[in-house]
Amino acid sequence: MPAYSLRSICQMSEGRLHGAPDGGLLIRHLLTDSRRLLAPATTLFVALITPKNDGHKYIDQLFGLGVRCFMVSQLPAGNTQFLNEASFILVDDTLIALQKLAAGHRASFRVPVVAITGSNGKTTVKEWLFQLLSEKLAVVCSPRSFNSQLGVPLSVWQMEDAHRLCIFEAGISEPDEMERLSAVIMPDTVIFTNIGPAHDEGFISREAKIAEKLKLVKSANTLIYCRDYTLLDQTIIQWKERNPYLRLFSWSERPGADLWVQKKETSGNRTRIWMQTEGQTIDFEIPFGDPASFENAMHCLALLCHLGFTNGWIKEKMALLQPVSMRMEMKEAVNQCLVINDSYNNDLYSLDIALGLLNNQTGFSRTTLILSDIYQAGISKELLYSEVAGLVSNAGVGRIIGIGPDISSQRQRFGVPGSFFETTEEFLRAFNQEDFYKEAILLKGARVFGFERISSRLQQKDHQTILEVNLGSLVHNLNVYQSFLSTGVGVMAMVKAFSYGSGSVEIARVLQYHQVDYLAVAYADEGKELRKGGIKLPVMVMNPELHHFEVLFEYNLEPEIHSKGLLLRFAKSALHQPGIDTDHPALIHLEFDTGMHRLGFLPDEIIEVSQILKRNPHLKVATVFSHFAASDEDLQDAFSRQQIAVFNRMRNQLTQLLGYEFRCHISNSAAISRFPEAQFDMVRPGIGLYGISPDPVLSSLLQPVSTFRSVVSQVKRIPAGESIGYNRAAIAAIDTDIAIIPVGYADGLNRRLSNGVGYLLVNGHKAPIAGIISMDMCAVDVTGLNVKEGDEVTIFGKDLPIAEMAKILQTIPYEVLTSVSQRVKRVYFQE
Repeated sequence: MPAYSLRSICQMSEGRLHGAPDGGLLIRHLLTDSRRLLAPATTLFVALITPKNDGHKYIDQLFGLGVRCFMVSQLPAGNTQFLNEASFILVDDTLIALQKLAAGHRASFRVPVVAITGSNGKTTVKEWLFQLLSEKLAVVCSPRSFNSQLGVPLSVWQMEDAHRLCIFEAGISEPDEMERLSAVIMPDTVIFTNIGPAHDEGFISREAKIAEKLKLVKSANTLIYCRDYTLLDQTIIQWKERNPYLRLFSWSERPGADLWVQKKETSGNRTRIWMQTEGQTIDFEIPFGDPASFENAMHCLALLCHLGFTNGWIKEKMALLQPVSMRMEMKEAVNQCLVINDSYNNDLYSLDIALGLLNNQTGFSRTTLILSDIYQAGISKELLYSEVAGLVSNAGVGRIIGIGPDISSQRQRFGVPGSFFETTEEFLRAFNQEDFYKEAILLKGARVFGFERISSRLQQKDHQTILEVNLGSLVHNLNVYQSFLSTGVGVMAMVKAFSYGSGSVEIARVLQYHQVDYLAVAYADEGKELRKGGIKLPVMVMNPELHHFEVLFEYNLEPEIHSKGLLLRFAKSALHQPGIDTDHPALIHLEFDTGMHRLGFLPDEIIEVSQILKRNPHLKVATVFSHFAASDEDLQDAFSRQQIAVFNRMRNQLTQLLGYEFRCHISNSAAISRFPEAQFDMVRPGIGLYGISPDPVLSSLLQPVSTFRSVVSQVKRIPAGESIGYNRAAIAAIDTDIAIIPVGYADGLNRRLSNGVGYLLVNGHKAPIAGIISMDMCAVDVTGLNVKEGDEVTIFGKDLPIAEMAKILQTIPYEVLTSVSQRVKRVYFQE
């Protein structure tokens, strides 16, 4: 890893050093997210300011955790200890200074650098190039999709003397962004993948977007692209006329390019390609049959030809390309464990990122890392595994299991308990699930080690029907709602009903990591599970049953109080709890009935409620809230505003009577954007966090979080006149192909969808449900769809929205989502 003195960093970032002298300290790690701290002593925290957050407010916390070096745009005020004991690099803009720092680091190397831009395919091309080249060269590349104004400098910071090739992505969404990225990357070669509609809204024309992306080529000597995108080709040719020094290296399915694809043949999941270059014909095969993979593979091949690799080597390696999932999956595992499968790539930086997740977001006190050999050519085993051991130690990993001859030979470098195996097969022979108990297990393995076999052994449920939960989409939806909030308005996220079927603890961990203010559950048992899962956020219990008061106190849960009787009973129970007194009161949440007429205090009860609270000073109101009856219906807007007015009067009256302030909330998902005047101190997004909204505008901004999937178990031909399923409810009118799917009403596929009422998607095609849905399976009509066993089935998801299924069932999306049985395995992933 790079190491710089603070004075060197000041020079590169054009900053000014304040506070304590650097004392010879060398900075190795850059930190922009306070939650991902691993190595305080050698970390520089860059306090970024964004529209939603200000990194300066985390300086106090990080100082307490041992960080002593900060890059800031304003010095801390009123704390002389900071300036006496910590060093501050003062700059005008911390993001720009970070980019200058990375550019200074980049300028110290003469290693070839490849930059990839374009509308689609950047990450796949980058990952495939890493697959193709990493065993031959010491290659460093952008982790995941680190291609933004922040991601690019963090990617470039990885460059070391041992590297022989660097590959970085560069993505933009607005004008004037690429010039800054170009100054950081300073590429020798640029790959322009394609041009499409992504981010068109940020530019006056498609030509303007191409011109902006071409700014990346400013310092390059070669541009690789596909000539078959006519607008892209024309714009590049015009650009070349003004920049004659640049070499264009193109490929095309038409004659005239440097690489001419004469012919291609696709059969199933394989494509054979015949290509001509410099008078020679090369034929090779890729293990993919889709057009996007063909295009991505051709960009990779073009770079390999440009770099001078031999035809035989290219042919051999292209046939071995592996899919790029780019997904970090989290699954329930044996013995109350959680397994995190991040095996799609394995290098130092991706290990650093994954360890940050393991350390900060899983909630487990016990952690195990299962790690294979890391293929980083050009770095000695001794140096490589010394750095790995440092990362493992800084992350507080409790145990390491190393797999591979290289890591096994360096076992002495790890200062934590561990076991080592030469091969995955050796580990599997020794595998005993009793060795894993109530812990988080991180899998980081190079593809050749086949860690999917380890993941399969560790999984708690092995069911072909799964509910995929995209945690990245959940965070995106949270950000969408937060973008509507006024300054200072908090978020109470609803995670009741097993987080709308998505899994309470797993969802709560992500929301806690992203610093929502409160969580809300329906029952005390749900709150208890959150606490046992490591959730420390305040939790409101909306239905505190009398016989669960002890659970509330034991697990520090805060009850919703909706009646005088419940208030008196809770006050009496709290009076006898150790640690609760007037100085340390029990927190409660009062529900007001403003027109929903379900639970809650009516306006004429406020005086009596205040009197009860004054007689019981060991209770304190944390929040007051109410429920909208119809905040998503335009025709009921007058009634909703009436509810807001009633709520205002009730909370003002209670504030005056009690003599202290408390937080107020009434807005659910629909009301957050529709009634900004009702945001008060906090809002309560629920179903909207999971990507569902009746508002078409808001729905277009949200992303579906859950996808209910299965596979085809069997395909059979049913002759005309034969029946299908129970009660012979369906009779084949013609010879019919049916596919049997292992999902039934016990999994959450509503029985009312039987007999053609509903449909599933098989390989993306509509397949009507044939006959009656049974408990564990159903049949669908796949006549003419060429379906085979193992093909993918979508029950609901992006292409078959929950709202559409709810409409067929004449119900609401809540019911569909919460009906997915807990026996269905949840698979959590982040892109």
